Amino acid sequence: MITKLSTKEKNNFNLLNKFSYEDIGNDHLYTGLKTPLKDNAFSISDTEKKEKIAFLFREIMDVMGLDLNDDSLKGTPQRVAKMYIDEIYSGLNPKNKPKIALFDNKYNYNQMLIEKNITFYSNCEHHFVPIIGKAHVAYISSGKVIGLSKLNRIVQYYAKRPQVQERLTNQIAEDLKNILQTESVAVIIDAKHLCVSSRGIKDDTSETITSYYGGEFKTPSKINELLNHLNN
Repeated sequence: MITKLSTKEKNNFNLLNKFSYEDIGNDHLYTGLKTPLKDNAFSISDTEKKEKIAFLFREIMDVMGLDLNDDSLKGTPQRVAKMYIDEIYSGLNPKNKPKIALFDNKYNYNQMLIEKNITFYSNCEHHFVPIIGKAHVAYISSGKVIGLSKLNRIVQYYAKRPQVQERLTNQIAEDLKNILQTESVAVIIDAKHLCVSSRGIKDDTSETITSYYGGEFKTPSKINELLNHLNN
């Protein structure tokens, strides 16, 4: 059974800052650092969520006119539900956040450490279509270091949720600052948005670049050094 919206709910749904969603079109909205989640987002189990998503996705497929008795489509609602909860949106659940161990910087390495070309797959929260890109992460130790693979895992954790690239960039940077106990963190993301290339304006050549520079990375010399390393 599909719930109908009241007139007031329809008006609230269709208006944002006195503009309709048709007026806004494909404009990029960025509401804040935190991913917008309900207070009770984790009040039901992942198993229950998958059951509900499978039911609702079956409704969507039915409305689209697909034959759910076809052998190829029978299991699709369950597959989509499992994919949403266990894979591409698994970063929504804090229990999936990677556990990070800090180690003393016994090598006394005090220059920038860069992990570049971290491939990630995310999804645009406006159309739920893929964002495909690479993240470049750097930090200067304040006395502590983490394993290199953990930099990748942090990127993947925040990418695996409905995202806006600006928010993704800042979430990675803020978390690294807290973990590494340093302000000297830099994050650069270069990504292709399929909501731009596969629909809407259908521009397949453009890419979006966002960056965060903190601490020592705010100086022109450090920015130039970082960019030189990334371009080599």
